[in-house]
Amino acid sequence: MSHRLGRMSGKVCLVTGATAGIGEVTARELAKQGATVVVAGRSLERCENTTRRIREQTSNPNVDFLAADLSSQRQIRRLAEDFRGRYQRLDVLVNNAGAFYMKRQESSDGIEMTFALDHLNYYLLTLLLLDLLEDSAPARIVNVSSGAHQGGQIRFDDLNGKQKFSGWGAYSQAKLANVLFTYELDRRLKGKGITANALHPGFVATQFAKNNGAIYRASMSVVHLFARTPEQGASTSIYLASSPEVEGVTGKYFVDQKPARSSPASYDLATAEKLWQVSAEMVGL
Repeated sequence: MSHRLGRMSGKVCLVTGATAGIGEVTARELAKQGATVVVAGRSLERCENTTRRIREQTSNPNVDFLAADLSSQRQIRRLAEDFRGRYQRLDVLVNNAGAFYMKRQESSDGIEMTFALDHLNYYLLTLLLLDLLEDSAPARIVNVSSGAHQGGQIRFDDLNGKQKFSGWGAYSQAKLANVLFTYELDRRLKGKGITANALHPGFVATQFAKNNGAIYRASMSVVHLFARTPEQGASTSIYLASSPEVEGVTGKYFVDQKPARSSPASYDLATAEKLWQVSAEMVGL
């Protein structure tokens, strides 16, 4: 389909973590549908290469990039500012950037890296761009979570994992935070013309978790033989970002393009509200 005739023509989409894997596929498919797409990633070189690749693959010249390390609050703020400098509207925000860390690391803000990148990044970037989304309504927010949230719990007494840390525990906590944030965001956005949904992409063969050393890289390569392709993993993100079928559908958790029940913990209103307040304090909002 020519991008001039695509159903996303005239819309501006920002996709984070879009230089590889399901983020890149999401950005490419939205560009195919005619959207102006902004690729956000940590590496300037990879942003440039991905943007060029998507332009060539889609014949859509309206593919742009913003480079930022989204574990850094200062860089998230700069990205939001730079985005505003270039665009007057934002129709779709896809929060996709994330990573899994076996060993405890801290962000430049002194926050445990998984929580900083996989949750606080979604929270801060979304709130910094919320008025643009509102001005562009009907608009959509798509938060990529994971089925890993099912075993997660929000450890308010040790969010930074200083007392006790496990890579999987930190990851499942952050992915639960994505779902809680989505539901709370939906409650706060009532009547503003913005939908907010979360999703589980399935286990996908990407660079995910390969940042954890040679042994982990090797074991992930074997596991990836049984994984979904990035195209399969991105299908629900693309669906929630662009399909007319979900126009006006909000506050849901999706698996394979269908609403599904998230974990019992994800529906706890008190936890969602407390997480919102604690997140606001952690990012200085």
